[in-house]
Amino acid sequence: MSAPISRFPIPESIHDLPDDIRDTMLAVQEKAGFVPNVFLMLAHRPAEFRAFFAYHDALMERESDTLTKAEKEMIVVATSARNRCLYCVVAHGALVRIYSKDPLLADQVAVNHRTAPISERHRVMLDFALYCGLEVGELTDEWEARLKTVGFTHDDIWDIGAITAFFGLSNRLVTLTGTPPNEEFYLMGRVPREK
Repeated sequence: MSAPISRFPIPESIHDLPDDIRDTMLAVQEKAGFVPNVFLMLAHRPAEFRAFFAYHDALMERESDTLTKAEKEMIVVATSARNRCLYCVVAHGALVRIYSKDPLLADQVAVNHRTAPISERHRVMLDFALYCGLEVGELTDEWEARLKTVGFTHDDIWDIGAITAFFGLSNRLVTLTGTPPNEEFYLMGRVPREK
């Protein structure tokens, strides 16, 4: 018997869901090979599911000025670790490994980005993300200068702050619901995917 994936209701079958939500889940399942638990956890509130994933995609899928997909995922991992969100550390750690092609990076960033073997650009980015997520988060002249010195644009700075804020919400929802990461996430980017 498997452990529950939410303290709140989840659909008995994805075929019972509204067409757009079911189609989203099937598309993710086809690409990843499984449906991430967070999709199932959010599905019992269709309007919130749609809003959550629309904003997620607006932040994480759009082209940023200089932020790469790996950098965006590093922000998620670093801030989620400080928020003690196992789901997001594990799930987005898998994406860091895949996008960076570095099987060690996600774990190093999650434990302590200050001691991880990363660039000064990444260190400043993660310092700012944690400042946004755990402190006031005000964009001061000093922070703007620091971020621009390592190559971030004004739009990149917005993205860093918005990703941090969005995943603060995600971290809290996953913690509230007791949703565990799918087992598949643990090996992604560590073990070659079966064809």
